[in-house]
Amino acid sequence: MNTATATTSSTSTKTLWAIDPAHSEITFKVKHLMIANVKGAFKKFDARIETPGTDFTKASIAVEIDAASIFTNEENRDKHLRSADFFDVEKHPTLTFVGKQMRAKGDEHTLTGELTIKGISHPVTLDVEFGGISRDPWGNEKAGFTVSGRINRKDWGLNWNAALETGGVLVSDEVRLSADIQLVKQ
Repeated sequence: MNTATATTSSTSTKTLWAIDPAHSEITFKVKHLMIANVKGAFKKFDARIETPGTDFTKASIAVEIDAASIFTNEENRDKHLRSADFFDVEKHPTLTFVGKQMRAKGDEHTLTGELTIKGISHPVTLDVEFGGISRDPWGNEKAGFTVSGRINRKDWGLNWNAALETGGVLVSDEVRLSADIQLVKQ
């Protein structure tokens, strides 16, 4: 199905969806030394999504990410990212996203919402690819999405950096976000 609306269910019935953690991930990429990408992920997150029937274009979306669950495959970097230089997880243990509106134009979707990091909230617009709705072998109804976007980390007070002798900085301001999400109908 190529739209975020499945036509097989009534849109008058409220449907609650939950993250399927075994089939979902939230990742990011930043430029390091301005020449290569460093990738990371948040290992713990949850969401509450409520739709009228199976119409995701009218969904109520609330996502909560455990900031301490950041993982970049380098323990010292992860500790630094948890520190006050970046996420300050002791004072701000969660990142949140509240979806405000999903717009569909053909097969393309955008989701606008409010992203909060370190207690600072800003609107963001994300690109959404709806994979469709399917039933697994155990009878669970699932929906799949790929979400992507870009933010400037400094907008949320993630300002730490180091100048390079050759010019440029150690870490780019732009962060590329990506999420592959599988939801299970409750």
